[in-house]
Amino acid sequence: MASCRADSARPGGFTNFEPAYLSLEREGKLAEREKELWDIYKECRLCPRECEVNRLAGENEICKADDKLKVHSAGPHFGEETPLVGRYGSGTIFFSHCSLRCCFCQNWEIAHRGDGGVISHLTLARAMLSLQKRGCHNINLVTPTHMVPHIVRALRIAVAKGLRLPLVYNTGGYDKLETIKKLDGIVDIYMPDFKFQDGKLTHKYCAEASDYPEVAAAAVKEMHRQVGVLRTDERGIAMRGMILRHLVMPHNLAGTDRFLRWVAKELSPDAYVNIMDQYRPCHKAFDYPEIARPLSREEWRQAVNWAKDSGLTNLDL
Repeated sequence: MASCRADSARPGGFTNFEPAYLSLEREGKLAEREKELWDIYKECRLCPRECEVNRLAGENEICKADDKLKVHSAGPHFGEETPLVGRYGSGTIFFSHCSLRCCFCQNWEIAHRGDGGVISHLTLARAMLSLQKRGCHNINLVTPTHMVPHIVRALRIAVAKGLRLPLVYNTGGYDKLETIKKLDGIVDIYMPDFKFQDGKLTHKYCAEASDYPEVAAAAVKEMHRQVGVLRTDERGIAMRGMILRHLVMPHNLAGTDRFLRWVAKELSPDAYVNIMDQYRPCHKAFDYPEIARPLSREEWRQAVNWAKDSGLTNLDL
């Protein structure tokens, strides 16, 4: 992961920080949101695939997740952006399965094959509390979209037992606007990875998700509306806001130049943007010659130049 510039997030004066979800829980609104999310889950429309299967009855479709809460691992992670990692790490929870199913996924064993174990909501809540006890600076939910009702139920249990950390929604960007709106006031930090600008490419590489560019754009705009630019406490630890990721691809297939212009125009010049250089062919990427190699140095230099010329002021390179 590229290192973060020291000035890449705004100090926010969070001396007495309180995560957003505590207010909703006190008002009884978190329980209402949970119910609404379970209603969506019954005819699953959590993600833009809108499979409409009854997940509560154990049915599954594209993401392969049924009614079970399945987690691969939970622990402090030090490979995330500096404002998330701090000294004690980001409290990262990897959920099994994924609705986007990119052919080049570096975590395909978890996302595609579904490696992990079935756990209870209480166990997930205890995992959150354990990460807090270990000093982690946040609860980082990796690939959460298809598990959102389970997460909110576990969150409510954890809140009752003393959870007070910022909640990070770490997603591939393929998020339904309705679901993101249900998370308003629950999530403190959104961390979407905006992958492609061309729907023909997501159709090819991401299980026919040809609507990805417009879906991701709408979701990211809503995330930004909810939490704004990234803000930190006096230690430089992220408390609230958005971290926007973008993976540079060979042959500029991800449309990095277009992505950067879009962020500057549609979000904010102050948006925290991490331009990532770690593309490596994994899983089924070798079936496609154009992405069956790592990023070249020249391709990375070009992406850096685009970033520097974009007018964005909070770049993580």
